Amino acid sequence: MKKIGLTLLTAFVGGALALGAYKVIENKYSDNMSFEEKQKVYFTSNKSTPVVSSTGSLDFTEAAAAATPAVVYIRTTYSSESGGKQDQLEQMFGDMFGQRAPQRGPQMASGSGVIISPDGYIVTNNHVVEKADKITVATNDHRTFQAKVIGTDPSTDLALIKISANDLPIIKLGNSDETRVGEWVLAVGNPFNLTSTVTAGIISAKGRNIGIIGSEDNGDDDSPFGRTRNQQSGPKLNKAIESFIQTDAAINPGNSGGALVNTKGELVGINAAIASHTGSYEGYGFAIPVNLAKKVLNDIKKYGTVKRGFVGVSFTELNPDVAQKLNITNNNGLYVNDVVPGGGAEQAGIKKGDIIAKVEGTPVYESSDLQEHVGRMQPGDKLNITVLRDGKEKTFAVTLKADATPTSNRTAVVSKSAEELFNKLGASFQPLSSAEKAKFHVNSGVKVAQVRPGRVFDNFEIPVGSVITSINKQPINSVADIDKAITNLRNGNLVISGYYPDGTNFNNMFQVQ
Repeated sequence: MKKIGLTLLTAFVGGALALGAYKVIENKYSDNMSFEEKQKVYFTSNKSTPVVSSTGSLDFTEAAAAATPAVVYIRTTYSSESGGKQDQLEQMFGDMFGQRAPQRGPQMASGSGVIISPDGYIVTNNHVVEKADKITVATNDHRTFQAKVIGTDPSTDLALIKISANDLPIIKLGNSDETRVGEWVLAVGNPFNLTSTVTAGIISAKGRNIGIIGSEDNGDDDSPFGRTRNQQSGPKLNKAIESFIQTDAAINPGNSGGALVNTKGELVGINAAIASHTGSYEGYGFAIPVNLAKKVLNDIKKYGTVKRGFVGVSFTELNPDVAQKLNITNNNGLYVNDVVPGGGAEQAGIKKGDIIAKVEGTPVYESSDLQEHVGRMQPGDKLNITVLRDGKEKTFAVTLKADATPTSNRTAVVSKSAEELFNKLGASFQPLSSAEKAKFHVNSGVKVAQVRPGRVFDNFEIPVGSVITSINKQPINSVADIDKAITNLRNGNLVISGYYPDGTNFNNMFQVQ
């Protein structure tokens, strides 16, 4: 009798486990999962036979075979209205990475992207897609899809886009902190329209700050990187975050947004820029570390924008020349020029004239040592910063503050597909909480989390914090609802209804051509 009971119990447990496994597979890519969690499910259920290297660690075939299927070719189309007025940064990136047509009529550009989730999420560079009306993605197996922009982060030059597909091949996310100078890496992308090109090199340096993001603000036009910028961190200050991995793997126009992988085939960086006087490869390429990208992309997917904390200081990198001008003896660290009133640094006790020497006990030599660390954290997180003051070290626990000045961003609608129209709206969205629904007295709605320059929401002054309750009289509770509402428009009109952040109602109609 005991044996029968034991058998029945075993069968019950086995059945429960099988049912649980079925449910996991059935719902394996929940929209609430982070990209790391989705990757764990993918690699658990897709165990592939590793490629056997014939010549040891210097044979890159395994890494190339693992990475190439997940690197896509991206072609963008944008109107002359949205792309014609280019700033210095966009022109420079276009020359380096984009294949652009003459500046009349619809413009075209191209680049690369990396599939990081089997259900169609792709990481690329912000400068590849930020003004795109139409985004066409071609996979390594020659399938093509229309993509929509989920969100962008100009501060890191990253963007998250999505195609409607499932069971796509992905690259395993690596750990960029573990990379070492001299380590072999591969750059995978689509230079000069040569799809699925793999080049090899080594990591030449880490933590490079080359002043390329936000370079339109000020600086030296003669720099091979474009304009340089002031090193700052805090609300109302330049918020560019640069801590590039430098590599001598060949990177050329079209590689932008592609993969930098280690010899295990793991993604360690997103290729973003080159240092060149000609616009082509001269031996110096730069990639965004994947550990910084993870935080940015997960935030975009979850919130529609990046939740970034700020120390609240402006600073200057110290070197012998700067130290001499400031009449100080320290040659290393970050000299605090000013603190933001009410910011985390001021509240913690950091003062103008302090020298930031360590972050979480790690020495700080240049701005990237601080910026990348802060860039991975959220508002409300605490950061231990050690400063030199009067020749003595003092450590302060700084609570990072949210940006008090969210970016506002701007086109007119002309669309042939739901993806194009979604991109032209130029916004990212976040579901409304119960408290927010109560505040606005609505039963449905999504909050505008990001508004991008030159797009519909910007032109019609629908700012961040607005609530979209319906599109063409269809209730909106998610991005999927927006997709349904803008698909197969019958009369060419798009009516967006909702509330501005102050509670004022709006009901805007756009003409779709």
